[in-house]
Amino acid sequence: MSAEVERALVALWKHKEADGWRSAPLKFAVRFSGGGTPDRTNPDYWNGEIPWVSPKDMKAKTISGAAECITEEGLNSSTSALVRPGTVLVVARSGILKHSIPVGIAKVPVAINQDLKAMVFNETADPEYYAYFIDGHVSQLLTLWRKQGATVESLDHESVANTVVPVPPLPEQRAIAGFLDRETAKIDALVEEQRRLIALLKEKRQAVISHAVTKGLDPAGPMKPSGIDWLGDIPAHWQAVQAKRFVSIINGFAFPSTGFETDENAVRLLRGINVGVGEVRWEPENTVRWTRKADDKLDAWELQAGDLVLGMDRPWISSGVRVAVMQEDDVPSLLLQRVAALRTHQGLVPPFLYRQLQSEAFVHHFLPETTGVSVPHISPSQIGSFVITVPPEEEQQEIVEHIDEQIRQFGELEAEAERAITLLQERRSALISAAVTGKIDLRDTTSNSTEAA
Repeated sequence: MSAEVERALVALWKHKEADGWRSAPLKFAVRFSGGGTPDRTNPDYWNGEIPWVSPKDMKAKTISGAAECITEEGLNSSTSALVRPGTVLVVARSGILKHSIPVGIAKVPVAINQDLKAMVFNETADPEYYAYFIDGHVSQLLTLWRKQGATVESLDHESVANTVVPVPPLPEQRAIAGFLDRETAKIDALVEEQRRLIALLKEKRQAVISHAVTKGLDPAGPMKPSGIDWLGDIPAHWQAVQAKRFVSIINGFAFPSTGFETDENAVRLLRGINVGVGEVRWEPENTVRWTRKADDKLDAWELQAGDLVLGMDRPWISSGVRVAVMQEDDVPSLLLQRVAALRTHQGLVPPFLYRQLQSEAFVHHFLPETTGVSVPHISPSQIGSFVITVPPEEEQQEIVEHIDEQIRQFGELEAEAERAITLLQERRSALISAAVTGKIDLRDTTSNSTEAA
């Protein structure tokens, strides 16, 4: 398979041999070096002036800094070494290698950790050109470079070094890199516009939810003080009460982990890992089961369709509150500890409570008590003390329908923006591949490129 992929890759630039292009293993143009980590327990090694680049910093084509910096003493104490500007940095060990190869070019002297490789190109090669070559052929290179049988996704050094790459004349390499700098910048700007649109739509969705569940749908209706600072005025005919007045909160049962099963005839256990933002997830690798017995006394923890379930460990993540509604396909299942099930009493429509728990107000309610905690978590009493609004049931349903329709419209716009991003990224990859393999003839620009260099 790898041999076929390499032959197909080389075939992409074969037509350029008449124009002075040749093929050679990457190692003929590159000196490789690795990195390391200074002793974390020694404060003299950290918070210095030298950027210490790790995979989490590899998010852009150019690398001018890092989340962490080390001292000269820290650099000398570790297996890391200072790499000069113009060095190509590649992530060599990370789960991200399942689908991509982060690559960047150091613009300042940096040190790297052991999960990266530095590629120092000789005078016959332009590093910008080869960074683009990697970026434009990720799927093929992952097939050639991925280390087989590794516990963590890794690149095989020998495979990287021996991969045959195109070697255009140096002026043409520089012309191609310059062309791609200009053209990919345009595409990247369009992608960023779409991402800003998606972020704005998420903000508007949150604002729609928060306003509807606290102020209602009638802007001209009479209001009254709620008595709660953050809530302010609410419609005059609404109540503002603690959730426990209208909600029963069931804490999960502490099942012993030694009894978990995978037998599909056993009942699923709903764990924190199964509760996402707006969805219950039953991925096979994250689903465990329990065999029920006639006298097990577990009926109190049997979930029902329509129950709200809330993850109490790390209840809030970047995309929202980990609360979801149990559907018919999610039962039968049993509630495990660190997950709460919420059942509403008469007077409170479950979807209306669901939307209130999705609001920023709920996050602000518990966030002060979870800040600084290594594993943030909330308790049933914190859930119960959250102040909710309670309009008449018919009005609750109207508000839910309004929110659902607004979210549907936002969802369509988000999906359209995501499709645009996908198409732009595909266009970007195709453009890079075409340029670095000579399908876009840039020889007429080499004189300008040489003068610029």
